[in-house]
This record gives sequence, C-alpha cells and structure tokens, in this order.
Amino acid sequence: MNLEAYIDGGSRGNPGEGGIGVYFPGVVRIAEYLGTCTNNFAEYSALLSALRFAVYSRCDELQVSSDSELVVKQIKGEYQVRNEGIRPLHDSAQRWIALIPRFSIRHVRRESNKEADKLANLAMDTRRNTVKWE
Repeated sequence: MNLEAYIDGGSRGNPGEGGIGVYFPGVVRIAEYLGTCTNNFAEYSALLSALRFAVYSRCDELQVSSDSELVVKQIKGEYQVRNEGIRPLHDSAQRWIALIPRFSIRHVRRESNKEADKLANLAMDTRRNTVKWE
C-alpha cells in the first residue's frame, strides 16, 4: 500500500497550547491535542503520528509533506539536531522510518498544507483528539 501524508504541528505561544494535524487524502484525518509544548515538538509529533499510522497500516511507501523546513531538513540529514529536547523525537522518527520500505519527505509551502493546518488548529481549539475516516 502506498500512502501520502500531509502533516502540521503548532503551538499557540512557544511553548504554548499545542496540537497536530495529519491528513492522509482519501484515508483519514487526525487531529490530536498535545497540551503545552513547543512548535518543534508539535511538528515532530505530527510526523511520528503519520509514521505510526503508516507502519500499522503495513504501508510499503509513504510520502510525507510538511511545511516545517526544520523537520524536513533534519530528517533528511541536511541539518543537525542541536536541541536535546527534540533529539529523542528525531531518533524515534528515524526508527519508525526504518520500518517503511520506501519513505520520502518534502517541504511544501503553507498554502499547500491547509488540511493538516486546519486539523492542528481544530485540536488546539477543542483540546480534543479526533479521527475521521474518509
């Protein structure tokens, strides 16, 4: 199975109330409230949510799109992970990625990531987790 995921994480304040949005077109929409966190923690949490879903779905190929240039470049190895609070999330993401036969991640502009952004804002607005199957 091949999957495509759009991910976004955010916090209102840094740190502040955080949430994630993960959108698998035609499959599922995930909004998850995180509580107080940093923006980078939320962005990595969105990636981890997408990776777990893909692995548990026995996905053969996953393409992730994110508007977080930092996360994309750190996962690709183009930037070092200097923040010790983020390192465990990065390392966990790399372990999940290793379980997916074909994985790619790309940076997209915010306007190309509107669905994931809406889901992250829904989580922050309602302080609830939501999963909607399509």
